[in-house]
Amino acid sequence: MYVVYLAVAAVICAFLNWMFTDATFFATLLAWLLGVQVGLGALWAFLGHYYKSDQVAAYIGWRPGSPFQKEIAFANLALGGCGVLAFGLRHSPLRDGFWLATILFATFFLVGAFTVHAADLRVGGNKKPGNAGPVFFADICMPVVLWVLYWLR
Repeated sequence: MYVVYLAVAAVICAFLNWMFTDATFFATLLAWLLGVQVGLGALWAFLGHYYKSDQVAAYIGWRPGSPFQKEIAFANLALGGCGVLAFGLRHSPLRDGFWLATILFATFFLVGAFTVHAADLRVGGNKKPGNAGPVFFADICMPVVLWVLYWLR
């Protein structure tokens, strides 16, 4: 459920930020989603995949003990760093290029994760919350939202 909480927090923060600045709403919302939903969300996922590998595997419905969990942890760490930096660069001339790179990274990673979870749901019948719950939908919806906001900003 953390993906839902982070999305709601990002939207609330973006709205409050937008009310007190002259920035466009779409750019403000994109910055907050990149920083909170993508950045902090991926850093949270890093912590889980790295330090609680077996518990996360069980939550997803996968076998514990795989070193692959550590690899996924570092992919999340990289994505989290990009998301946090994208937020930090929201007033920089480097903003647009960095936002684009971060959205591309998030799209490839999240859509890829979605396809793996969808296959595990379809073929293996894995309906565990970590495989077919909120993260499943966020993996496909978040890239779409990020691209729409990038174009609207």
